[in-house]
Amino acid sequence: MSLDENQPPTPFEVRLAGILTALPGLGLLVLGVVILVRGLQEPSQPGNNIWAEFGTYAVLAIAFLAASAGLILGRQWARSPGVVVALLLMGVGWYVLGPSGQPAWGVPIGVCGLAALVLLFRRPARAWALGLRDGETEEEAAERGGLAGRREERERHEQD
Repeated sequence: MSLDENQPPTPFEVRLAGILTALPGLGLLVLGVVILVRGLQEPSQPGNNIWAEFGTYAVLAIAFLAASAGLILGRQWARSPGVVVALLLMGVGWYVLGPSGQPAWGVPIGVCGLAALVLLFRRPARAWALGLRDGETEEEAAERGGLAGRREERERHEQD
C-alpha cells in the first residue's frame, strides 16, 4: 500500500496557499541574483561579502520554495513550514509598509502572507491535515492521532 492511498485528496485552499508561498520564494531568488550580479560588476568594498548575501537569499528562497512545492503536491509535512512562511511574510510586509515606508511593496507582501495563513487554517485544510473521515470531528481525529493514526489503523487491519 502506498502512502498516497492513505492521504485524503488535497483541498484547493492548500494548493492555493502553496502558490502564494512560491511567489516570495521566487522573489527572494531573483533578488539574490540581482544583488550578486550588481555586486560582481562593482568594485568590492571592505566588509561587503556579496557571496554570503546571495547565499542567504538563496537558502531562504529554497526553503520557501520547498514548502510551496510540498503544499502544491499535497504533502502534509509542508503545512507547518507553510504557516511559518506565511507568518514571516506578514512580518516582512508590516516592516516594509511601516518602518521602511514603502506601502507599494509592504501591502502586497503582507496580504500574500495573510491570505496563505487564512487558507491553511480553513476547515478543508485542517480536515486534510488531520485526515478526517466522513462524519468525524476534529477532536476525534486528533484523539486518533490524525493521519498517522489513520495509517496505523489501516496497517493493523491489513495484518489481521
